[in-house]
Amino acid sequence: MRNLTCVLITAIVAASAMMSGCGGGGGSNDSTSAAAPGASSPTAASAPLTSSGASAASAPAAAAPAQPASAPANTVAQSTTPNVLPITVAQIATGTRNMLQTSVTICVPGTSTCQTISNIQVDTGSQGLRILASALDPTLALPSVTSSTGTTAASCTVFGSGYTWGSVRTADVHLAGEVAAATSIQVIADPAIPAVPTDCSNSGLPMLTATALRSNGILGVGPFSADCGSGCSAAALPRWYYGCSSGACVAAAMPVAQQVTNPISRFATDNNGLVIDLPAVAATGAASVTGTMTFGIGSQSNNLLGSAQVLPSNSMTGFVSTVFQGKTYSTSFIDSGSNGLFFPLSSVPTCGFWFCPTAVQSLAATVAGINGATSNVTFTMGNATSLFASGNYALSNLAGTASNYFDWGLPFFFGRRIYTAIEASATPAGNGPYYAF
Repeated sequence: MRNLTCVLITAIVAASAMMSGCGGGGGSNDSTSAAAPGASSPTAASAPLTSSGASAASAPAAAAPAQPASAPANTVAQSTTPNVLPITVAQIATGTRNMLQTSVTICVPGTSTCQTISNIQVDTGSQGLRILASALDPTLALPSVTSSTGTTAASCTVFGSGYTWGSVRTADVHLAGEVAAATSIQVIADPAIPAVPTDCSNSGLPMLTATALRSNGILGVGPFSADCGSGCSAAALPRWYYGCSSGACVAAAMPVAQQVTNPISRFATDNNGLVIDLPAVAATGAASVTGTMTFGIGSQSNNLLGSAQVLPSNSMTGFVSTVFQGKTYSTSFIDSGSNGLFFPLSSVPTCGFWFCPTAVQSLAATVAGINGATSNVTFTMGNATSLFASGNYALSNLAGTASNYFDWGLPFFFGRRIYTAIEASATPAGNGPYYAF
């Protein structure tokens, strides 16, 4: 689930085609539709389609290009703040597989009026916290953000499979012992906001309920700080930010500081990235798994890079490259919000949008950063119909079709320690954005 920054204004057609098979955020089809011919493509709640029209594995929101991660090592402020948040993959109400979830506590800024909300998807392919209004206690009165026109701010976030619409509000976001104070979040389907503007509602299916979103919200912890960036601060771009008054909402510019923000970037410390650790999963899957999301890179003893290979990503799109079966896919991304591996492969039978080989296949690819650094990856692909029939919810070899890109979704995270460094943030390996594993 990745975005391009709003600074780039290019063709939309290529992006909509690219994201048609990308999972993320909302997960993918359930077990029944997965094997059905003509089933809709895996949904993607984590890859907002940006004004550039191209979906990127990360939601670049930098106002200026970040320094390459190959820059000289930087000094990182050290921290003793508790920085580990439990994450899980388990059965959820919609039956969707490979949904990485956690709990988030939000508070009215500067107060102890708080609420902890469970079943929030963890998504390294987008930026910002988005929570369904239906999951919030009505007494939790989060302040509204004002748009550049002086009216109430609202946000349209377009993903590969649909869109979210809601108000922009501020909250203190608590994750483990870390606090992102007075941070802008999106409250999805906020009844205080007028009806969805046409240019937003025409962007796909509405993901405005827990069933459609397959969660109570999305915690976007990708490699950028805000969900749009300088493009949205410079101009009123459709399908991004709006000012609402008198029962109507019109596109409006939004300063970067008030845009929906990756909460990690707002922590006092441990704010340069994160590490996701999930255990390895057998070829047949597991009923559930528990792992950790650790905040910061090189800021505490539990988030050191060690021998991980650092792969700098594009500072505007977050893309890396993947070489697979002799072809290079330059718009590749690493995305915990995609519930499968998605890539082009015509030699294997499919069932709907999923691969269904007659036996488990072992495959290999090479992931490359923009500086030429590479990491060889071996992975397996199972029969989706059999995997769904197993009744397991953590599946390490679930894969589906894509065209002209490689989406390293949640199966890639099982058995690996994966780092995501945030744009322009100092780390021991230089500034982000980058991935490392």
